[in-house]
Amino acid sequence: MGDVHPRIPRQSARDQGGLPPVNPDDDARLSAALAAVVSGARRRALRDGDRQIDSAHLLHSLLDADPEAYAVFEAEPQLPRLLGYLVQRSIGYGLRWQGIVEDSGAVPVVPSAEGFSPLAAGAMEYACARADHRGDGPASGIDLLAAILVDPESRAAEVLGRAGIDARAVFTRIDDRLPGGFRGGQPRNGR
Repeated sequence: MGDVHPRIPRQSARDQGGLPPVNPDDDARLSAALAAVVSGARRRALRDGDRQIDSAHLLHSLLDADPEAYAVFEAEPQLPRLLGYLVQRSIGYGLRWQGIVEDSGAVPVVPSAEGFSPLAAGAMEYACARADHRGDGPASGIDLLAAILVDPESRAAEVLGRAGIDARAVFTRIDDRLPGGFRGGQPRNGR
């Protein structure tokens, strides 16, 4: 049959033990732009032959489709190198990730979030929590960018490190830009 890429399945809320699914197509907690980013990450995962969307797919899609997320990296002299690593994922070092679930255990896991690695599903929930904490609308791309960088063992953080970009410094830059942001995964004002 040749190369057949596995379909990234979706589950209903009923199948997820009562937790809302991380489904960008109908999740009011996500801005339209962020829903498009997640859809782009899903296409990348399918194209790469990966069973789940991981944080590196999300990072690549953010840089490709979200001008605010891209702007965070514009001053980085290593941006071209980062983009090169992301583009070459399916033929380069990312091949060792195929068939391995991304989960470092540092970010709270969203059980049974089909189609997302446990770390990516947790990052989606974290992005929504950041937006809820600010109270100024649905989660945006910048919320997701911060969320995928919280865990220093995420694939997104690994790609940044390989490109010579400090993920912690990027996270701090994002957090300092947003009023009411989080620090170390906790709301700044203690709420």
